[in-house]
Amino acid sequence: MTITPSPTLDDSEFDSLLLAGTPIIDVRAPQEFLEAHVPGSTNLPILQDEERKLVGTCYKQRGQDAAIQLGHELVGGDTRSMRVAAWKTFVEQHPTAVIACFRGGLRSKIAQSWLTEIGIPIRRVAGGYKALRTHLLKTTTRVAEVKSIVILSGKTGTGKTHLINQLSNSVDLEGLANHRGSAFGRRVSAQPTQVVFENKLAIELLKQAKTGNPFLFLEDESRAIGSIALPLEFHRQMSNAKIASVHENLDFRIETILNDYIVSNYEDYMKLSGEQALALFSESLIASLDRIKKRLGGERHSDLRKIMQSALNKDNDLDLHREWIKRLLVDYYDPMYEYQMSKKSERVTFRGSREEFLDWAAMFDQPPPLAQRL
Repeated sequence: MTITPSPTLDDSEFDSLLLAGTPIIDVRAPQEFLEAHVPGSTNLPILQDEERKLVGTCYKQRGQDAAIQLGHELVGGDTRSMRVAAWKTFVEQHPTAVIACFRGGLRSKIAQSWLTEIGIPIRRVAGGYKALRTHLLKTTTRVAEVKSIVILSGKTGTGKTHLINQLSNSVDLEGLANHRGSAFGRRVSAQPTQVVFENKLAIELLKQAKTGNPFLFLEDESRAIGSIALPLEFHRQMSNAKIASVHENLDFRIETILNDYIVSNYEDYMKLSGEQALALFSESLIASLDRIKKRLGGERHSDLRKIMQSALNKDNDLDLHREWIKRLLVDYYDPMYEYQMSKKSERVTFRGSREEFLDWAAMFDQPPPLAQRL
């Protein structure tokens, strides 16, 4: 006997939906979607932004029935046919897709019924995006409370993000935020919105929860990663966690900074901007230095800026870039790191090189009952 699934998908199935990366047709207006959505969802709106605004105004002035009537008038005839056709094509390409609006109400019900009329069954997310968002927020809190978090720390340029990405029981916070986490951390492409970042984080934590491994490695971060703020309670958990401190020599760190912040970023600008790449990259790099002018002090900032400008003027001269990077590390970032670590030295449970760290971390890359080594 074939069991027909319920036309709605409730919160008992949300974990499975999110872990599977089930395609979601999000029928909210484009601006709603841009500001907040679940990663992996696709915006195929039933109402465009202006149409939604008109319907909303009608609802306030004349009530629900009038608003529904206006909606059908705005999305009728060829407009309705085109929107239904887009949903149909998507479902044919993604047979497991589900459909959602903000609260799982009128918009997604109408879209679901229109698809059903042409023989395309699709499940609707009960509670819509709002229910999924609530579930994701609870997931972040729940996982942070049960995981034994280990913070990977080290001076600027030790390649902490690269190490994090070599571990299976880790989450790359900077990757999710699309920012390298310092004054120089801005990438060519924009950061996600705060809400989209939080949704991404929750899904990654959900994946980690399902592994059964009690340990979770995270990079040492302040609460702010560029324009993104880590969830308050999540960051509190990080602030109390054990620390693994990685050490590398200055030359290694200079090369890491050069490759990650200069070579890599410039290549990204080249891909997007072509002939304008050097000018845009120069503007971004100088602006990054200027952001810490007050903390550097006027004289030091001026000296570094001259070297940086000279490197840029000489077609991105790498040796000159190495010079200002070295001075910035030795005179600014290293003393700041040492001061910060002096206030949390009692939390340090490991000290060693990158290779030693990876060997040590491998002991925790498995589910219990591995020895309680922290």
